[in-house]
Amino acid sequence: MTTKFDLIVVGGGILGTFHAYHALKKNLTVAILEKNSRPQGATVRNFGQVVPSGMDLKWQNFGRESLAIYNELQAQADLTVRKNGSVYIASNNEEHQLIEELYEINKNNEYESILLSKSECINRFDGLRSDYCKGGLFFPQELSVDSAEMIVKLHTLLQEKSGLKIFYNTTAIETYENDTECIAVTADGIEFTASKIIICGGHEFKTLYPAVFNESDLEVTKLQMLQAKPQGIYSLPGNILTGLSIRRYESFQECASYEKIKSLEDPNSFEKKFGVHILFKQALDGSVILGDSHEYADAKDVDDLGYDLNMEIDEFMINEAKKIIDLPTYEIQRRWSGIYSQCKTKDIFEHNPSPNIHIVTGIGGKGMTGSGGFSKFNINTIYA
Repeated sequence: MTTKFDLIVVGGGILGTFHAYHALKKNLTVAILEKNSRPQGATVRNFGQVVPSGMDLKWQNFGRESLAIYNELQAQADLTVRKNGSVYIASNNEEHQLIEELYEINKNNEYESILLSKSECINRFDGLRSDYCKGGLFFPQELSVDSAEMIVKLHTLLQEKSGLKIFYNTTAIETYENDTECIAVTADGIEFTASKIIICGGHEFKTLYPAVFNESDLEVTKLQMLQAKPQGIYSLPGNILTGLSIRRYESFQECASYEKIKSLEDPNSFEKKFGVHILFKQALDGSVILGDSHEYADAKDVDDLGYDLNMEIDEFMINEAKKIIDLPTYEIQRRWSGIYSQCKTKDIFEHNPSPNIHIVTGIGGKGMTGSGGFSKFNINTIYA
């Protein structure tokens, strides 16, 4: 078994995999050490929405780069990537003002968006309630994927076409650097060596560098999501983001009216307490994913969030969703939570325990959208 590489990536989620992808494009030999039989963390426990429109300008640019990368990869193999766009549905005059302001910002950023009237939204999105919708802002370039399938198919593609080596069920328990190389030691005693190591998994970071992890400014977010049963012949195209998303997403914070509109919100409302905003996305099997909520804890206190699902949150999200879109059925077939980490003071956590060992994690909710573009930038920086 080959155990010497130019680069070892610890963690086979979307952030680690895109670091591996861009290193492979530099003709480096790359291995991923993935502790599970397939990725199980934030990469597969999300909506699968690739939505640069929701990000601030820096990350929107990374996200736009990601769009091009996803399209390039989809041309090589079916990774479940679908270019069906994203829409933000405004529910009142304040939210409509924000989407109009963001539309003007997008024009200046040369990022395509289209203002939709109320009637255009209702004609385009079957079941959208007339008493909810005031208008929409559509981003035709944006993508959706089925996350759990996509990452497995991406691994397969990179192994077959680019020579990526992936070692599943392989837990790194120690990484260190000597005068000549970096070493990753696994739980079964195998030593992998490389010129550089990049650690992209939050669990692996906690295992390998617990003191650094506990002292970091990482914050962990727990999300709840639901999946309604397949909807028959009903079709809901693209990523559907609604009024609470407009009030939450970073891109809208650049709008002139944002602060005033936010100041009028009830800080004690249920949606504020649990960070709820309502999203819809139809999966390939016709089911519809709904969500989501946000509960927070410092990374060292992650266990305080617990593993139980809060049924009050789920019922609130279902009731709110019913006010927005009349689906054929809201019968729920699956409920789950996801965990991701993010920095309180920076937009991503980066730390070097030694010159050639890099910890890169805490990308927060930007992973599916931003990882492709950010990883390209980061690999170019590390190998400058």
